[in-house]
Amino acid sequence: MDGTVLVADDDRTIRTVLTQALTRAGCKVHATSSLTTLMRWVEEGRGDLVITDVMMPDGNGIEMIPKISQERPDLPVIVISAQNTIMTAIQANEVEAHDYLPKPFDLPDLLKRAGAAMKNRRLIAASAASAKPAPAPRGDMLSMESMPLVGRTPVMQELYRLIARVINSDMPVLILGESGTGKSLIARTLHDLSDRRTQPFLIATSEDLQSFDGAQGLMSRVRGGTLLFDELTGYGKEAQLRAARLLDALPEQGPRVMATAQGNLTRALAEGGLREDLYYRLGGVVLNVPPLRERIDDLEPLAEHFLAQAADDGATLRQLSPEAMEMVRVYSWPGNVRQLQNTLRRLSVTSTDPVISRSEMEAALQSQPSAVTVGERFTDESLSESVARHLRRYFDLHGQELPPPGLYGRILREMEIPLIEIALDATGGNQARCADLLGINRNTLRKKITELDIQVSRRRKLA
Repeated sequence: MDGTVLVADDDRTIRTVLTQALTRAGCKVHATSSLTTLMRWVEEGRGDLVITDVMMPDGNGIEMIPKISQERPDLPVIVISAQNTIMTAIQANEVEAHDYLPKPFDLPDLLKRAGAAMKNRRLIAASAASAKPAPAPRGDMLSMESMPLVGRTPVMQELYRLIARVINSDMPVLILGESGTGKSLIARTLHDLSDRRTQPFLIATSEDLQSFDGAQGLMSRVRGGTLLFDELTGYGKEAQLRAARLLDALPEQGPRVMATAQGNLTRALAEGGLREDLYYRLGGVVLNVPPLRERIDDLEPLAEHFLAQAADDGATLRQLSPEAMEMVRVYSWPGNVRQLQNTLRRLSVTSTDPVISRSEMEAALQSQPSAVTVGERFTDESLSESVARHLRRYFDLHGQELPPPGLYGRILREMEIPLIEIALDATGGNQARCADLLGINRNTLRKKITELDIQVSRRRKLA
């Protein structure tokens, strides 16, 4: 990788780390803590790439990008920010930043993106930038106080990037996720930040589609806005048929269509619970919203967000003790973000003590209707999904560090032990039958039993 990189960040440590890493990668680096200095370098024609923070002592890095584009249309800009919210990703996308990464960022990933940016420098014409629809005034946007779309984990940041890219697309959007993950909120966000924000946002219920004039009534109310089919798998067969016919008859200047759904759609399609034609009509862009248990590192910023939100509403400003925070991290949150928000709101009004103790949090979680710890109950997922969930949690628990080497062997061992034990149990300890069941050689099975220290007991298998 070669070229000159202009780095702007008010954190000296980040400037040093980026300078050293980019220099080792073969780049020349100019680093500054001032946007004024950055702009002077840009105007002087320096640099093949800009990497800038958002909140700087003398301005906002994102707001500087249109000026950079006007001065140097071919100069890509990568935004880095500690503000790990969807708004940062959307604002970076609106001003056509080349890329956006949240802090703390993965250094090899940033270097890879920097190399790609310099290799594939985009030509952004100033006329195209000026013709781009103006961003919505901040007053027209949903405030972050009402939007719990907060997250620093890679899976959420990737979701933010995809949301930002499809805001003004006319393609239908299917938003998938468990109950309480914020699917409807994302749909509303897509509408309120789009060019259709002055038009109606309408949720179509199953009842709206029951009558023969239901579709016509929906169209007259939604006009050119956004029509949302909420929790699609809850629609009956007749309602799904009417929804499919409505989509077939959409006028060219009609509404944008979105839908939300939870559960296993593959199973719903196979069992006839969801019409294939409706699924394919709505699946133009698919947004997968991860459950909270797969976003462990987002729990702390979300908790801080909800506690501050409760304080703004008049409750006591409280914070979680380290012990209480650990309980939050190991709990499964089956109700996802909504359950976390409600739990913390209750804790905000039940005591004036500034610190939420472990015993308080324990009592709050024990009163939940589905209080289970991570891993105890996930009935509606495939084996592959279950393995993926556990692996994601395993990587999350290591934070920014990689797990110890030898991961492949450790994972296979974790899988082999229960597989062989359960197969032996199913065959009453008969190794010949067990080997046949598993589809492996009997000698291979014996070797595995010895290597994995599996206890074998012969018994009569009851029917």
